[in-house]
Amino acid sequence: MKKDIIIDVTQGLSWAALCVMPSLISLVVVGSLPEALTVLKVTFQTLLPLILIYFLNYYLLIPKLLYPGGRRKGWFYGVNALLILALNFRFVFQRGEIPQEVLDAFGIERLWTFYLISVLMIVASQVMIILLALGIRNIRRNQEMRVAFERQRRETAEAELVWLKHQLSPHFLFNTLNNISSLTQIDPDQAQERIGQLSDLLRYALYDSEAAQVPLAAEMAFMDNYVDLMAMRCNGQATVEKDFAVPAEPAEIAPLLFISLVENAFKHGVNARYPSFVRLAMRLETPGPEGRRRVVFRCENSLFEKQGTDHIGSGIGLENMRRRLELLYPGKYTYAQSASEGCWRVEVTIEV
Repeated sequence: MKKDIIIDVTQGLSWAALCVMPSLISLVVVGSLPEALTVLKVTFQTLLPLILIYFLNYYLLIPKLLYPGGRRKGWFYGVNALLILALNFRFVFQRGEIPQEVLDAFGIERLWTFYLISVLMIVASQVMIILLALGIRNIRRNQEMRVAFERQRRETAEAELVWLKHQLSPHFLFNTLNNISSLTQIDPDQAQERIGQLSDLLRYALYDSEAAQVPLAAEMAFMDNYVDLMAMRCNGQATVEKDFAVPAEPAEIAPLLFISLVENAFKHGVNARYPSFVRLAMRLETPGPEGRRRVVFRCENSLFEKQGTDHIGSGIGLENMRRRLELLYPGKYTYAQSASEGCWRVEVTIEV
């Protein structure tokens, strides 16, 4: 809206300057105010048809007849032809008497040639003004379309982010409740303690994570508790190590980004019959040469591939995480995963 007002005011001032400039030059050179006013009157009368053609096309004919899919182009050309004819009617059809001395001096053929050239130049200038109005209007329309496209793209991305986040929360809740359910049959007291811990996690997942950004320390505390709950299903064959270094300086990050990686690590990295391990770490690295801080999340786990198409590093949860990273941190994150010698590794870095 502000840009539209600026464009409209600029156009008005430009035409006003064209009208006033010749009279100002006359006033400076000749120094006669009456003559300058006469020049102003003549200039305005000369430019008035061009001004009418420009503003009628810019504000009415082009947006009403050309922009709705171009289905009224015939009307656009016809109305402009009638407009040019009406503005030049007196000049074309109501010519005055030519003095005899003028006829004698120039001859009828020269006068007719001069007249035709004058008419063609007038019509050509008016057509150029129509094209000018069309060009400026197209520039403005393209800008409006780009703004509308960007707004729609942002709204679509925001809606997709909400959808992706809601895809994560039920998955997390289902796994955690299964773990606590198993624990109730083994150690009811510990199960009660875990239920309280789960309550804190749900409060964070359902309410605190609704914000676009959360404190990195809060996200680390959530991850720390979440790993404890995930580790409940592991037996003595599994080793779970975690290192969430809470930063001294404040930083923020999008919530619940790495849950899928943790779930994936426990799903593929823990085996009840063989020694296995899960190692998780997250820290805030100090600014490097480019002066940017990075959140670094690392995950390592023993590699026990599942049968069928369910392989480590794949799945809906990880696809959602990658999509969220692309939407939230385009060009500001890296994702690297590898598998070698029975160990699967993944590292995610995010500029914050």
